[in-house]
Amino acid sequence: MFLFKTNFILRSLYPRFRWRVRTREKVIYLTFDDGPIPEVTEFVLATLKEFGARATFFCIGDNVRKHPEIYEMVCRSGNSIGNHTFNHLNGWKTEDGPYLENFRQCQTQLGLPTRLFRPPYGRIKRSQAREVLQTHEVVMWDVLTGDFSPNLQPEMILRKTIHYSEPGSILLFHDSLKAWPRMSFALPRVLSHFSERGYRFEGL
Repeated sequence: MFLFKTNFILRSLYPRFRWRVRTREKVIYLTFDDGPIPEVTEFVLATLKEFGARATFFCIGDNVRKHPEIYEMVCRSGNSIGNHTFNHLNGWKTEDGPYLENFRQCQTQLGLPTRLFRPPYGRIKRSQAREVLQTHEVVMWDVLTGDFSPNLQPEMILRKTIHYSEPGSILLFHDSLKAWPRMSFALPRVLSHFSERGYRFEGL
């Protein structure tokens, strides 16, 4: 069973991580992982602009290196930037030394003093997190859209994302080639649905 909504058990296991934002205002926090990618990230930026929305982009350092012009577009757009490691490492499968070096390598590649970090796959050892938390906020998510999964239909992704999102939710989309077919369907419809109901969209 796919877990669209982060439950209390997960949040309680890692209370120092940011899972959502406490607020009564009609605001949703959009986040995008794995970019920047030509065409895909450009589509996201254009869609956000259309709805007057802001988001946070958790960038892979190697993609920033490969696509500096797309990364520059993200930086100029007024959206927030976060660290997503240089090579999309799974912290559970990586020794602390190489993992933290990869984290720092991404930070250097980003070229700006972001305080936001999201571990790829949401997997990070407590020993790694202790080091990262000295300088960064570890941002997880409240609603996982599932756009990366070819086993989920775009219509289901849209329906579940709308159902589980609420004021203060942190939504996780991906600006990746893998997610592109489903994200491109769901994102504009999510923005339209909540905009019509008086919500605004912000970065972290």
